[in-house]
Amino acid sequence: MHMNTPSRARIPRSPRPPRGAVRLTRRGRVALIAAGAVVAGTAVAVPLLMTDDEGESRPTSLVIPEGWRAAQVYEAVDKTLALPAGTTKKSLARAELKLPNDAEGNPEGYLYPATYPLGEQPTPEKLLAAMVETANRKFHGAPVAAGAQRNALNVYQAVTIASIVQAEAATKDDMGKVARVIFNRMERGMPLQMDSTINYALGRSTLATTTEDTRIESPYNSYQRMGLPPTPIDNPGDDALRAAIAPTPGDWLYFVTVKPGDTRFTADYAEHQRNVAEFNRNRQSASAAAAKAAAG
Repeated sequence: MHMNTPSRARIPRSPRPPRGAVRLTRRGRVALIAAGAVVAGTAVAVPLLMTDDEGESRPTSLVIPEGWRAAQVYEAVDKTLALPAGTTKKSLARAELKLPNDAEGNPEGYLYPATYPLGEQPTPEKLLAAMVETANRKFHGAPVAAGAQRNALNVYQAVTIASIVQAEAATKDDMGKVARVIFNRMERGMPLQMDSTINYALGRSTLATTTEDTRIESPYNSYQRMGLPPTPIDNPGDDALRAAIAPTPGDWLYFVTVKPGDTRFTADYAEHQRNVAEFNRNRQSASAAAAKAAAG
């Protein structure tokens, strides 16, 4: 969790700070500037190239990174196949993807991050189908299916949790703890209050979430709505999935990345507020240093 001054944590049962609160996205997220830009930024096709008989380079494979949203995957496929923008998204109706009923035709979460060969006559439908087939193979294998059941979840819910973990955790080591925060909050009847879900609802990736943002009308507004969002919010990888089905034991309810490499988890709201205050000091110092450097 993270918030800016004055901060408001996701704490339905704790004192609420003043209303003009501005909060950074949940990781705390100085670290996101470097690490998350690839995951959350504008989609860029990541093709592997080969040279054909005429000396022209053409892509042979497409790499989908962990944490990309479906919209980013569509854009990457369009660019790799040199198709007009929007072509891949429009192809969903023809792709006949094997998605769970809960998905209601939305492949978010099931466009599995991996390297996909293009083959001789690649089409958006073929690529999307390969991604969903890979996801189904991974998700319905014994470890994920059994792990979901062990946590009283269905597979789709486990993938949804994994997608939040993918978006929120600053490092691989933090993933299990972030997953535990999600479980602890749900078990206590607390809203998740995850800024990554707000970003998804607004179709953006930002380091700052305002109090006004948390009032938007959306099923993805986890500040105002209880439980999980209706779909995953990105396409998670193996590490996030493992965290979602085997979260690290702990009583944490809050977290903030005070500085890169230093994410602090706690069950105590007062301690969390102290951590947030330290985060804000670090952020203000970094902003001042950047302004000074820009001024030359």
